[in-house]
Amino acid sequence: MISVLVVEDDPVAADAHREYVERIAGFTVAGVVHSGGAAVRFCERHQVDLVLLDFYLPDTHGLAVCRALRATGAPVDVIAVTSARDLSVVRGAVSAGVVQYLLKPFTFATLRGKLDSYARFRERAARPGQASGQADIDRLLETLRAPGRGPLPKGMSTATLDAVTAVLAESSGGLSASAVAEATGVARVTARRYLEYLADHGIVRRRPHYGTVGRPEVRYVPVEHSDEGHGQSSEAP
Repeated sequence: MISVLVVEDDPVAADAHREYVERIAGFTVAGVVHSGGAAVRFCERHQVDLVLLDFYLPDTHGLAVCRALRATGAPVDVIAVTSARDLSVVRGAVSAGVVQYLLKPFTFATLRGKLDSYARFRERAARPGQASGQADIDRLLETLRAPGRGPLPKGMSTATLDAVTAVLAESSGGLSASAVAEATGVARVTARRYLEYLADHGIVRRRPHYGTVGRPEVRYVPVEHSDEGHGQSSEAP
């Protein structure tokens, strides 16, 4: 089992991240702390393989926590879980040895992809022997990259996809194509195209909604919301 420390100052977000990790096979939550100092102390006293690290902490910045962990010699990896989009922060994270960078807000599916990729990297890196050459090293490092959706189909834009995803994230019961179109300002047929794209890639699920008359309306629900009521959590901040 891969032991994970959740470092997040917002108690609600911290609890959501903990629940997310506990839902992923092969991972266990070693603890949850709410400050940088507490994170360093925890790693000094407990076995931790991976830290999910918020960068905006009440006592220090996440990059300082990374440097402090390196200074202690603790054999721990770090995945940044943050809203920090400044490229200088991203560069600093790379320099500090952060293995992956996860922007808030994110879905359970996104976090699961990151952790699954990390688990594959650990498993392959733990094998005995040496790399046969550069290609082996490249393939090993490539496993840290979570599976992506690839380039968008012709006629689709990242900005519109992000807008549709953001609107869905704010809904607890899912939205129809008409509702998404109204919220984003795009045509209904355009909204439906983006929603179908998200559904085809497992980001949302289609759920029929039965009204009083006529055919059922299809609503699109983020995968973590569609599992509510079965002991699973909602959108992580």
